[in-house]
Amino acid sequence: MAIKNVEELKALQKQYKKSLNKQYKKVIVCGGTGCVANGSMEVYKKLKKLVDEKGILAEVNLEKEDEGIGMKKSGCHGFCEEGPLVRIEPSGFLYLRVKVEDCEEIVNETLVNDKPVERLMYKLDENLYKTQESIPFYEKQTRLVLEHCGHIDAESIQEYIAYDGYMALAKVLEEMEPQEVCDEIVESNLRGRGGGGFPTGRKWSQVLSYPSDIKYVVCNGDEGDPGAFMDRSIMEGDPHSILEGMIIAAYASGASEGYIYVRAEYPLAVERLTKAIEQARELGLLGDNILGTDLCFDIHVNKGAGAFVCGEGSALMASIEGERGMPRVKAKRTVEEGLWKKPTVMNNVETFANVRHIITKGANWFKSFGTESSSGTKAFALTGNVRNTGLIEVPMGTTLREVIFDIGGGIAGGKKFKAVQIGGPSGGCLGEQHLDMPLDFDSLKEAGAMIGSGGMVVMDEDTCMVSVARFFMNFTQNESCGKCIPCREGTKRMLQILDKIIEGKGEMEDLDLLEELADTIANTSLCGLGKTAANPVISSLKYFRDEYLAHVVDKRCPTGNCSKLRIIKIDPELCKGCSKCSRICPVSAIDGKIKEVFTIDQDKCIKCGSCVEACPFGAIKEVY
Repeated sequence: MAIKNVEELKALQKQYKKSLNKQYKKVIVCGGTGCVANGSMEVYKKLKKLVDEKGILAEVNLEKEDEGIGMKKSGCHGFCEEGPLVRIEPSGFLYLRVKVEDCEEIVNETLVNDKPVERLMYKLDENLYKTQESIPFYEKQTRLVLEHCGHIDAESIQEYIAYDGYMALAKVLEEMEPQEVCDEIVESNLRGRGGGGFPTGRKWSQVLSYPSDIKYVVCNGDEGDPGAFMDRSIMEGDPHSILEGMIIAAYASGASEGYIYVRAEYPLAVERLTKAIEQARELGLLGDNILGTDLCFDIHVNKGAGAFVCGEGSALMASIEGERGMPRVKAKRTVEEGLWKKPTVMNNVETFANVRHIITKGANWFKSFGTESSSGTKAFALTGNVRNTGLIEVPMGTTLREVIFDIGGGIAGGKKFKAVQIGGPSGGCLGEQHLDMPLDFDSLKEAGAMIGSGGMVVMDEDTCMVSVARFFMNFTQNESCGKCIPCREGTKRMLQILDKIIEGKGEMEDLDLLEELADTIANTSLCGLGKTAANPVISSLKYFRDEYLAHVVDKRCPTGNCSKLRIIKIDPELCKGCSKCSRICPVSAIDGKIKEVFTIDQDKCIKCGSCVEACPFGAIKEVY
């Protein structure tokens, strides 16, 4: 039944909150993609079955005031390295790597007798961390956008409302004019979390100022960066926060229709967004005359086919319009002529999820986090050679050292830190000299990187930076839409040069040509993705030039990762002339006589390493 006005919404919130308090225990099973892939839904079903068998109400409907245990499927808890995760409230116990066979002990010990199952809790350096908040991975974070992820039922609009959901919408409809909303967002200094960092409030104000029969709000959920999953986790874990931000944006800008563009590779995100939209429509929070006001606004979900270029605004809009997703020449800005040539607000998932906090708590509160030029917090996907991988959120201005060593727990396997790739294919590779640099829009840009959507790949001492640059250039080249020559041909040529260097055929002139091509691509490409395509190469060339020189001048890879630069030699002191290496070599590169020292023809050798493994005397070794 549709809610008729703000008063009814507030009354409903009180009812849901009261019902929520009747859940004397809450069992929150991670329902994010990572944990689901590791079997968390089987854990959920087993826990529910065991609770049901004990005669305890396991699914409390907030429409009623029944006592029981609240069994919930949440979004991503963040600590992906340790999933599947189960949180127990009100104790705050967090159980890690939970299996179906652990469920009976959890029910008997914790749900019935209030005792922790210590073997399932986090341990570090002989210390046991019983509660989620005490674990260093969580303790060092400030979770604003992610506050609901892992804490509430991701599929329940009732629970979202009970936790003050849609109260920001109620406030703007009851107390604020559209321009006042825009002004509050401007004052908060909320900058777009999709990568560019454009001031959100200015964008909304500009759309409001343009007269038009129809305006649009578009949410960019096309998260295609390798190693990035921030937006996906928010869409899966707190979809209503995105809807609320979009509805407020519609009110502030005068829009009447909205679209969420999500890649089809995110089926769980699509499912939960679709369900959230249906729930919001049913309660009258989407559609005509929202909460009894003149605001009429609806939202649709569009699934993308996975093209990386569709993360670029004009390509995304072309895809929504039913055309091939390719960037357009922007004669006018999106705020004036966007979707179907109408004024359009376009922000990414995390940007919209911040809006409710700013409206309910104020711009000054939001600015109390972060730096003067980069307010608030930022979610990052922390991956790579780091001890604790997962989804994190920290205030803008937090240093790389704090993220990697305090939250991430340092480099895995006791190795040394070497580099971090931040911002995905459009970002850059930063080294040890940047560990104390603040993570904000301006500092990263000055260093030759960017926040991007928030992917952060940590690399250890065994990583070849030339290979890393080649990986990202290969990704960008494959994903280039091909519309403009600088990106289509320039990235292809840069990739060819990197292949040449990795194969040991590089020359000093190639390094100069890489820089020249990068400059041309950055200055002449049609869209933002092309303009930043060379960032990983240029940043790695700038900060790890000695590694490039080793490949080009010395014809060796310092880390031993580039197989074409390996030299496989036979130690004449150890070789017994058994011929086993010669017989196993797939290209007949090894020659010799039985009981005499064998030799390897380096021109024929393909560096496969078969002979190294086959030699029973350890006479054959790889030299880097």
